[in-house]
Amino acid sequence: MSFTWKEALARLESEKQIAAGLGGEARVQRQHDQGRRTIRERIASLAEQFTEVGEFAGFTERDAAGNPTRRLPSSYVCGLATVDGREVALGGEDFTVRAGAPQTYLDRYKGGMGGFVEDLASEYKIPLVLFMEGIGGDVSSQDEVGHSYLVSSLSWKRSIDLLGEVPVLVAVLGSAAGGTAGRSVLSHFSVISEGSVLFAGGPPVVKRALGRDVHKHDLGGAAMHTSVSGAIDNLATDETDAIQQIRTVLSYLPQNVWELPARGERDDPVDRSCDEILDIIPENRRRPYQMRKVMEAIADRDSFFEMGAGWGSAIITAFARIDGISVGLIGNNPMHLAGALDASAAEKQVRFTDLCNTFHLPIVNFVDVPGFMVGPDAERANVVRWGMRTIQALVEAEVPIVTIHVRKAYGMAVSATADPDALGLRIAWPSAEWGDMPIEGGVEAGFRREIDAADDPDAFRREIEQRMLEAADPWKTVEAFGMEMMIDPRETRGVIAKFLNASLHSMRTKLGPRQKPWSMRP
Repeated sequence: MSFTWKEALARLESEKQIAAGLGGEARVQRQHDQGRRTIRERIASLAEQFTEVGEFAGFTERDAAGNPTRRLPSSYVCGLATVDGREVALGGEDFTVRAGAPQTYLDRYKGGMGGFVEDLASEYKIPLVLFMEGIGGDVSSQDEVGHSYLVSSLSWKRSIDLLGEVPVLVAVLGSAAGGTAGRSVLSHFSVISEGSVLFAGGPPVVKRALGRDVHKHDLGGAAMHTSVSGAIDNLATDETDAIQQIRTVLSYLPQNVWELPARGERDDPVDRSCDEILDIIPENRRRPYQMRKVMEAIADRDSFFEMGAGWGSAIITAFARIDGISVGLIGNNPMHLAGALDASAAEKQVRFTDLCNTFHLPIVNFVDVPGFMVGPDAERANVVRWGMRTIQALVEAEVPIVTIHVRKAYGMAVSATADPDALGLRIAWPSAEWGDMPIEGGVEAGFRREIDAADDPDAFRREIEQRMLEAADPWKTVEAFGMEMMIDPRETRGVIAKFLNASLHSMRTKLGPRQKPWSMRP
């Protein structure tokens, strides 16, 4: 076989054109017509630089009779990227090439090209960012290898191990079915664009298995998964928004579990007085308020980024910075169920606590909780088990936890706000109140006979409630050192910053995987 540089370089350029063309002009145009980008366009919109691996991997497309038609590049594109000056492993399917289905003969001994990009993240200890859009599997792949394969032959171990090693961030931008859907939820943060869908099996599979006709958006639409199931953390208006959310979340996290997150700008004075808090918290203890505004007031300006806003609404979870330090904020939401902790909110808090613990983010917990949610629906949703898991997650956490008692703190749910067996730091505002049970419900349960027998039951009930409130004066607890601090709410930011800065010394001694049976579960 003769060799010339001219012919070799011409072949190289030809192969580059094939790879760049993906599924062909018609399929690329159809992708654009549906408001979606190709994988290469998504990568270009996120990364400043991208060095591709496996660019020339490909396959021969066949018709229904098994006859070869043309050569196409692989449906998967991956490599090493630079995002905001940080090295990350980056990859994803392209829907224009056989709907993003994997080419099973490209196994590369551990999961094909998708396996390679995971190995890259694990070996180099760098974040993994994935764009997900694929049907997960394709029976036509059997034509390529001449046999079917067991799904259990595809290892998930690397995907699971990565959750305890490096940040894994996923954007679902289109249809994610089967294995693609499974890989999407094996992540620390996930976002899905409006109009996208995710499911174990699509409408044709549901029709075949259950005899039911269901629209893909009713089955696994973006709105459903971010407001009901919680399978995906955040909803994005479009691909640009989704990619920006990936970039933002990455900025709060370290490269891996052996490092602390990079410190952000410190241009918001730590001694800034948070005067607006006095206007946000009503003097009437029965009135709800916006806990998000409280959390935003304490955080560095413009650093508040909420995760999972659409589901588990009794709990607010967010990334933020205080004096430039990346932190995880958790807050009860008095605008939903009066802040009572239900099963979905507990699940959300467990996952976020594990995330903060994995990547060494101190937790600041804003408390206004009347207890676990009660009632038939709450019990059917297994609120007690999920509530205890919330407590377990917090007890197992090895990061500093600062607890701000804003208002109510009653029942078992208070144990999910601080760890009494660790140093902890509990700070009360003068608006705080606490006890075994909320005064109103406790009076009703404890004095029911006396109330029913009174000449004026309502007046008698109010009299008992007032007496109980006076006995529950939080200052009595503070004076007995049952609460570490009582402060002016306007000074909270400076107090938290003092303790967070001091904690950085101990944080550096705890770098590495968390000492527990798992680092985080999806």
